[in-house]
Amino acid sequence: MTHYENFLDEADKAGITTKEKNLCSADGRIKGNKIAIRKDIPETQKACVLAEELGHYYLTVGDISDQTKVENRKQECASRLWGYNRMIGLQGIINGYKASCQNRYELAKHLTVTEEFLQNALDCYRSKYGTFAEIDNYIIFFEPCLSVMQKF
Repeated sequence: MTHYENFLDEADKAGITTKEKNLCSADGRIKGNKIAIRKDIPETQKACVLAEELGHYYLTVGDISDQTKVENRKQECASRLWGYNRMIGLQGIINGYKASCQNRYELAKHLTVTEEFLQNALDCYRSKYGTFAEIDNYIIFFEPCLSVMQKF
């Protein structure tokens, strides 16, 4: 199963109705337990959008469309982080390193995410962890460029 199919299945089990629609201004929308995904985008992008929308379903309270409010921006970031962690996570970056991914394009392809989604996730992780993060016997550097080093 693809990521998209897995997320569709998860949404269904959570009682969420997911439909592909012709959306004008966004790739995804959620209202209550209904999610709309733009139908004319590639499946990889649909998976990334659905991951974020599921994050909104699980974490967002109320209407957060007014992003001038600090609390709404916090909820938006939390929902996106949920999606990034489900699609990528620090372990996914390490797995890409182990699979010999040499650049962001290869890493995005390995993780089955869009390059834009990967870059946004890396920016989010840099904001959360700082210039690097340690997990198991690995250090993931976010600056000056993405790199992974195994500790011995």
